[in-house]
Amino acid sequence: MRVTEHLDRATGPLISFEIIPPKRGGNVQTLMSLIDGLVVHRPPFIDITSHAAEIVYQETPQGTEPRIVRKRPGTLGVCALLQNKYNVDAVPHVLCNGFTREETEDFLIELRYLGIDNVLAIRGDDHGYQKPLSHGRSANTYAVDLVRQVQQMNRGEYLQMTADADPTNFCVGVAGYPEKHFESPNLERDVQRTKEKVDAGADYIVTQMFFDNERYFEYVQACRDAGIEVPIIPGLKILTTRAHLTRIPKHFYCEIPNELSGEIEGAKKEHVPDVGVAWAIKQTTDLLERGVPSVHFYVMASAVAVTKVIQGLKL
Repeated sequence: MRVTEHLDRATGPLISFEIIPPKRGGNVQTLMSLIDGLVVHRPPFIDITSHAAEIVYQETPQGTEPRIVRKRPGTLGVCALLQNKYNVDAVPHVLCNGFTREETEDFLIELRYLGIDNVLAIRGDDHGYQKPLSHGRSANTYAVDLVRQVQQMNRGEYLQMTADADPTNFCVGVAGYPEKHFESPNLERDVQRTKEKVDAGADYIVTQMFFDNERYFEYVQACRDAGIEVPIIPGLKILTTRAHLTRIPKHFYCEIPNELSGEIEGAKKEHVPDVGVAWAIKQTTDLLERGVPSVHFYVMASAVAVTKVIQGLKL
């Protein structure tokens, strides 16, 4: 089922999650244990991140040498698990960076064969490796280009036109940034970029994590003022370690309110997760009381904290 259908048919708040594939060569049982801990909450869908190849440096007898490696393959396999073992709609992330348009088309075709109806179209991080384009291949530069490619396939238009090619029917999500994308000069310009993605065919928006709900509601209003009418799902992250106070602003370019950072800094190490859970419960409760129909948690590796939050919500 498409994400927008889940939203339209919901009779109560929806809670969804985002997870990552195991590291290269990792044990899928660990991931399945995580999924087991999430599906008890009856999520309508679960996002699975995608990871392109990147350059890593290794010490060799000849000195430090670069290698190109894809650290977390397996997005397609995890999607198959979710759809066919757990009966949960999978939302794989589809990237511009690190993939050609031809590879993207093949990936989308495979998703369709698995019965997957949703994708999240994002540009992806730059890890220093630019895949060379050869033999007439091409690449999407921005997420809006990727949205256009998916919508072309939804109309039955493939890169190499095939007789009697069937159209796909993907629901396309895109990312939104309540505190603006770090490359945008201001929020107004960032919202215009988001509108371009919606005008190209994006069906819904899921936001980058934030810890101040006013940032989310101000962002939603800015989007509505710009003519964006699609659903905007808030994305939340539960802080569980002191290291999050530096890692999250560094990697995700979002602010942590002074009240929250002060509580975490003042708590004993073993009590830090309790502070993060309490903040997430308060934040989620406020969002739901103010009419947000769905909340999306960035879970990644453990279901413990998010389970405590959901239990605290008493839905």
